[in-house]
Amino acid sequence: MPTFGRKHGRAKSRDTAFTIAEYLRAETVGGVVLLLAAALALIAANSPLSELYTGVRDFELGPASLHLNLTVGEWAKDGLLAIFFFVVGLELKREMVVGELSEPRKAMLPVVAALGGMITPAVLAFSLSAGTPGAEKAWAIPVATDIAFALGVLAVTGRFLPTAARVFLLSLAIVDDLGGILIIAVVFTSGLSLLGLLAAVVLCAGYWFAQHRRVTTPLLYVPLAIATWLAVHDSGIHATLTGVALGLLTRVKTDQGESSSPSARLEHRLQPWSAGLVVPVFAFFAAGVPVDAEALGQISGDRIAIGIVVGLVVGKLVGITGASFLAVKLGLGSRPEGVGWGEITALALLGGIGFTVSLLITELALEGAQAERAKAAVLIASAIASLLAAAMMLLLRTWRRRHRQPA
Repeated sequence: MPTFGRKHGRAKSRDTAFTIAEYLRAETVGGVVLLLAAALALIAANSPLSELYTGVRDFELGPASLHLNLTVGEWAKDGLLAIFFFVVGLELKREMVVGELSEPRKAMLPVVAALGGMITPAVLAFSLSAGTPGAEKAWAIPVATDIAFALGVLAVTGRFLPTAARVFLLSLAIVDDLGGILIIAVVFTSGLSLLGLLAAVVLCAGYWFAQHRRVTTPLLYVPLAIATWLAVHDSGIHATLTGVALGLLTRVKTDQGESSSPSARLEHRLQPWSAGLVVPVFAFFAAGVPVDAEALGQISGDRIAIGIVVGLVVGKLVGITGASFLAVKLGLGSRPEGVGWGEITALALLGGIGFTVSLLITELALEGAQAERAKAAVLIASAIASLLAAAMMLLLRTWRRRHRQPA
């Protein structure tokens, strides 16, 4: 009986873990967990716990001899977030090979929309902040759309929309994030080490070769991924790019007799960890900014912060809808089936939710009090975009119900 009890307990534990993982794979749950982490960070940073919060975030860990004496917050940003970008890389590779981005005609509209949604916010942000110290890099902050948050809000408020609307937003957000990643690689790389870069290239080639030879053991891939991260970190390129590179090098198509591809298996296993641990931990250490009356007053007088809010809320709306309209009119792409201009407008508002990558770029572009104000601006803009998108979804749903009623 005791043995049976232990087996039964282990089975029940596995069932519970499976259930939690399935919940975390849902965009709605992932968005809620992310929101809770950000809320806890704001509470901690604006309460008597602020000194404890700051002390934990700024506590250094790691060997200084290997240039790895990073703070806890930096480990969350540079280390843990590489897992998130690996999942993004896997998703991007799948969409490019077998998904919506595999056919040029279908892929063109979200790609053009994403480009409009990157260029317009950047131009607005730079125009409003030009001449301010830090503006030469801060223009990149409102460029990215947060996949987890945007899909979470869509799942909660836009359930009545066709599946094509979700695919459009997902494709747009993936291209958006890829643009943000490229900006990080180009703008925020300094002191490039050719030796470290060469080592990273060789290790990535080894990863690709192992995929090509159908090697499956994690005993090879885990040390290889860690070594690649260390090489990229040492090269001076932002270490989170390791995740994207390895994700894009992972095999997507299944072999004969194979139930699923390595990309699908890895995404299935890692997505709950990414949504339930990686991104919330990063959000917890990145979103803890003071938002009292004095801080809000400082934001209203900070041209960079104003540029971020306008870029995310107005720039994303104008850029995504405008670029989509031009693409359709010029015959470069076509609207997804069942998705009208009202739906595209709502999805464009969701594009203004620039949480994860925007906060990451803020950490890289600015320092000190200026960075804190910029983070607060990202949070404010994301909240405004979420509320406006939810209101637009409600209007669309109400209009659809009335439109279907007989005259």
